[in-house]
Amino acid sequence: MNGCSEKELKPRFSASFYKDGRFESKMDEEKLGFTDTLSIMWELFVKDNEGTTPKTGTVPVHKLTREALLQMPEDTVIRLVHSTLLFRLDGRFVLTDPVFSERISPISFLGPKRFHELPISLDEMPYIDIVIISHNHYDHLDEATIKGLKDRIGHIYTTLGIKSQLVDWGVDASKITELDWWESVEDHGLTITAVSAQHFSARGFFDRNKTLWTSWVIKSAHTNLYFGADSGYFDGFREIGDRYGPFDMTFLEAGAYNERWRSIHMMPEETVQAHLDLKGARLFPIHNGSFKLAMHPWKEPLERVSAEAERKGVELSHPKMGEAVPLLEYKATEMWWE
Repeated sequence: MNGCSEKELKPRFSASFYKDGRFESKMDEEKLGFTDTLSIMWELFVKDNEGTTPKTGTVPVHKLTREALLQMPEDTVIRLVHSTLLFRLDGRFVLTDPVFSERISPISFLGPKRFHELPISLDEMPYIDIVIISHNHYDHLDEATIKGLKDRIGHIYTTLGIKSQLVDWGVDASKITELDWWESVEDHGLTITAVSAQHFSARGFFDRNKTLWTSWVIKSAHTNLYFGADSGYFDGFREIGDRYGPFDMTFLEAGAYNERWRSIHMMPEETVQAHLDLKGARLFPIHNGSFKLAMHPWKEPLERVSAEAERKGVELSHPKMGEAVPLLEYKATEMWWE
């Protein structure tokens, strides 16, 4: 039930890394054995690593209402949680990787729990014109959120293999468009393009890499944006920058990294370099501050990416959850994690 068949995918996909019904990933080259995997699971979900989770109330949240969102200025963005971003572009709402659940796990009472309250509840969310889904991981594709939003969504753009999952959850198939890397679509003046990333996908034990992972270029009348979702650092950032840049703002992961899986999650210093490769004007780091997904201290990504951005002369926005920032000009934000 997780993804299309090889017959459906293969004719559309020209890259060499789709073989035998699966996409090949750099993660496969890590070759983590059973013992290594158990060790990682212990460190992540059982061991109490000092500083990996914040004290209650440490992560500040700017509370929102539906009425406030309906008054959201043009060409602005709000981070709601993790990699969930709400844009106001050309009078329309665009939402990325919506995750409103308290835990990102197949089990409601186990798995990484959100560090903070949501700026707004799922029920309070307004009608969303466009939802963009980058890949099939629990912290980017959330069943309860999709089911709660499906009747208030205009259209969903996602990558190869994910449509059938969404249909299983009750989303009207006519509202879903799958895109391969380097494919574009225009939606009422917004141009949405799926571009490459270096990651992997899996929702269960048997669907590893059966669906594609991607990053996105979102171009409106006045803005050109890059939503990176998840990726290790790779040459593709430079290619994307050459083909689609420069970007007014890049949204790149800075969090959930570890040397053992560096190929599929960037180090914070690499996040800044990826931004430079993409020819970005302003950097907005995401994928941090909401869930424990690695063994580093929870605020370390924020400290390291901020220090590297200052060293490289990069304009950095890292607002509080729920705080709106403009896309076309620099707005200084507090170092709230201190």
